[in-house]
Amino acid sequence: MPHTEANLQRNPLREGLEIRSMPTPCTLVIFGATGDLTRRKLVPALYNLSVDGVLPSAISVVGVARREMSDETFRSGLHESATKFSRQPVRDSEWADFSSAICYHRAAFDDAQAFHSLARKLAELDVTRGTRGNRLFYLAVAPDQFGIILDNLRASGLTSGVNGGWARVIVEKPFGSDLASARRLNTLVEEAFAEADTYRIDHYLGKETAQNIMVLRFANALFESMWNAQHIEHVQITASEPLGVEGRAGYYDKAGALRDMVQNHLLQLLCLTAMEPPVGLDADSIRDEKVKVLRSLRPIVGDDVFRHVVRAQYAAGSIDGRCVAAYRREDKIPPTSETETFVALEAHIDNWRWAGVPFFVRVGKRLPKAATEIAIHFKSVPHVLFKAAGETVDDNVLVIRIQPDEGISLRMSAKMPGTSLRIEPVKMDFRYGTSFGKATPEAYERLLIDAMSGDATLFARRDEVEEAWKFVDSIHAAWESRSDDLAFYPAGSWGPDAADELARRSDVTWRRL
Repeated sequence: MPHTEANLQRNPLREGLEIRSMPTPCTLVIFGATGDLTRRKLVPALYNLSVDGVLPSAISVVGVARREMSDETFRSGLHESATKFSRQPVRDSEWADFSSAICYHRAAFDDAQAFHSLARKLAELDVTRGTRGNRLFYLAVAPDQFGIILDNLRASGLTSGVNGGWARVIVEKPFGSDLASARRLNTLVEEAFAEADTYRIDHYLGKETAQNIMVLRFANALFESMWNAQHIEHVQITASEPLGVEGRAGYYDKAGALRDMVQNHLLQLLCLTAMEPPVGLDADSIRDEKVKVLRSLRPIVGDDVFRHVVRAQYAAGSIDGRCVAAYRREDKIPPTSETETFVALEAHIDNWRWAGVPFFVRVGKRLPKAATEIAIHFKSVPHVLFKAAGETVDDNVLVIRIQPDEGISLRMSAKMPGTSLRIEPVKMDFRYGTSFGKATPEAYERLLIDAMSGDATLFARRDEVEEAWKFVDSIHAAWESRSDDLAFYPAGSWGPDAADELARRSDVTWRRL
């Protein structure tokens, strides 16, 4: 939609960064409306956007699922979930105002007639709610349901906006299980929606600190001038969580940590860290640079996989003083499963900026704490000046905390007070909560409002997804050729010894989060 004087307003989610068009009136249709994602993330996000006054002036939310249910029963269940999971308290008056936009539509996803009935309901809402023929479809369902839903949307005429309106689709991860399946899914989506109207969601990109990486780099001459192989020794990207499979055994045992986390979340963070300055802030300019990073990743294939990648699975142990079972003893996990719950790898980006700089990536379940961060380790200064005094100087480290406690810190050296020379590391720390005095929006809040606004910057493009799968598939292919490389680590530890050895070969020590 062209930016006009009438629709250019300040959006509180982007205050201070830019002036952008507010989302136009629309209907959000959620397939899988009784599922966990809708209850825990989508509806609480929509409620918070409503309270913050960011939603379109006219909006409808239609939940679609197989169960028989009245509008009131549906709203009541969502109220209970929002009360539990919303970042802001749910107040009766605000919930009443918000929930008046919510209704329910029963449909089996393979029932073509139910989609024609849905089309009629949306047309009615255009009249009663003023949603102008604009439709945003959210596929909060398993990937094996995508095809039939997309086919029925197309057959019922719902893949095009009505009366000049628009139609868009949001697709949840996992987007494929390998390159071949991702291409098949991409083809299915393309048959129904144009690439410009397709929003592949990765909630890590909705996190405030992930968005701030570009501002940190490109709005600060201090950092951008040093963001290269001349000044940076190595980069560490870590995502740790103390949780196990937590009811996701059926999916997780087929996917594993490499496909579940590295292929999407961590490679996206790597791209934001390593990308070149885009020519503009539009979606495709930014995504073009991310794709270049993925294409510059040195492939890890064959025997190199066993030198540069470590996979492991958690054994029994304890977390926070609580005994936890081994992965193979988890409910619905085969007792001989070889699925990895931990991955550590050394990646290299073969371009001018990053030549010779290793990127160490690790992710794991049943680790001591929940945290995701990017740590930029700068090269050491010559220690000649302080050697005679017997003092050592720690390297400077810039840490970008994605979650929790979003913020950025810089470790540097300083003299301790006193009459003698003693050097100690100190930390300059920026925290969103204390610096701006307000809570940052949840990832899904930002992503939903961007999709309504037609801004695809924080969503993955088809070529991004496929290039990431190319990198991951070669690693997985090597793993399938043998299983004797699977290591084990006790729950509550920071992973296997093999991961420490991987880093040590490059004279690197993993950060303790």
